[in-house]
Amino acid sequence: MLDKRTRKIFGTDGVRGRANHFPMVPEIALALGRAVGKVLRKRTGKARVVIGKDTRLSCYVFENALIAGLCSMGVDTLMVGPLPTPGVAFITRAYRADAGIVISASHNPYFDNGIKFFDSQGFKWPDSWEEEIEQLVEKNYFQDCLPSDCEIGKNTKISDADGRYIEFIKATFPRKYSLNNLSVVLDCAHGAGYKVAPLVFRELDANVFSYGINPNGMNINEDSGSLHLETVQKGVIDHHADIGIALDGDADRVLLVDENARKIDGDTILAICARDLQQRGLLKNHRVVGTVMSNLGFIKSMESLGIDVIKSQVGDRYVIQAMMQHQANLGGEQSGHVIFLDYNTTGDGLVCALQVLRIMIETDSKLSDLAAFVQHYPQTCINVRVVAKPPLESLHKVSAAIADVQDTLGEEGRILVRYSGTENLCRIMVEGVKQKQVMQLAESVAAVIRTEIGLNSSFATADSQAMESQIRDDLIREGAREKNNSVG
Repeated sequence: MLDKRTRKIFGTDGVRGRANHFPMVPEIALALGRAVGKVLRKRTGKARVVIGKDTRLSCYVFENALIAGLCSMGVDTLMVGPLPTPGVAFITRAYRADAGIVISASHNPYFDNGIKFFDSQGFKWPDSWEEEIEQLVEKNYFQDCLPSDCEIGKNTKISDADGRYIEFIKATFPRKYSLNNLSVVLDCAHGAGYKVAPLVFRELDANVFSYGINPNGMNINEDSGSLHLETVQKGVIDHHADIGIALDGDADRVLLVDENARKIDGDTILAICARDLQQRGLLKNHRVVGTVMSNLGFIKSMESLGIDVIKSQVGDRYVIQAMMQHQANLGGEQSGHVIFLDYNTTGDGLVCALQVLRIMIETDSKLSDLAAFVQHYPQTCINVRVVAKPPLESLHKVSAAIADVQDTLGEEGRILVRYSGTENLCRIMVEGVKQKQVMQLAESVAAVIRTEIGLNSSFATADSQAMESQIRDDLIREGAREKNNSVG
């Protein structure tokens, strides 16, 4: 199996990068469509693929390139337009399609984009499938399996995807309850949930104050959504609301704000939902899946309830894999991905928000009361932009700095340093008892990383573009060979 660091296209969540820069270029999207088409035709014969997107301007480029690639290989495509990532997973199952594709860079700014894949059951593709697709894209040769003229695929626009997904979401909320006594501030981040999310809460009779619902292709996640809670916090105060709900760009994650405008992160949301399921006898095997980033306060709160916490790698796909492996029906991340496998196969911000609202109604509690039993340890996270991602253990100064911090914290804290799977970032998380100490220790490691692999480090050379140039040359060379073969 390929080490993720050696991959040229796929990261931890599909393909992602700056639009019109490798690997997020139309040539790669076209090749991805053809590669996926080849694999699906080989496995299932005639195949159908659902394609959804968020609201980024560049989505038009990749949507058309993917459709062209798939149809050229004899695969029919079902185009649903802007729809939350979990909505695409649901529609893939509802239409009994063979795969689903989402064009989105989630919480990233508009100039980034990404392509991620679901299988026929709505689960993200395993690493082995992505490796097979990547190898086909690198070869970029499909002349041996082109369909006949009459078997070329066709594209169909699905007009009822929004309505189907809205009804699916509403069905996860008990019919005996209504939101008519609750005021909700909702921020859709000008993203994929901008149409469906307000309708869900209005149709459940909530008093909704909506923000982030006017996408223009370039304002997705801009000063809005789950990365920028200021809008929701101000809205809760201004409207005397009961809850603030902030989605990210593709609406697969959510952060909340209580009636006092205090942030409720993914760890606390997960704890609230785990306790509720445990009390109702519905928490499978008395366990929940978090990640290595989960706050120690969350872990201790779960232990106090007799709930085991399984720690996965960071990334919702790895949370879901751990859930399947350990037979858990609830898992999530601090960032707001919360997965209810009883309802959907991926993180779903709307499902999660409705579950918390249900708990508030059933317990006649304010959100602040529900969150109070989780006492977070002071934690800070610093993101350092890097020009390369060598193994951290090979950077002796970095390894020494990390060891020094762990020695200082002892058993009262921890440090976690890792690369982002979707951006050129190194993330440093430090957790401990004293906030000031935690921040100082995190910055000490960040300073070393900036020197070793930061923008002004020795790694910042012209060679950093070698990978991009190599793949572009390979694609051009293979395209020429394909042309020559067809002429011959």
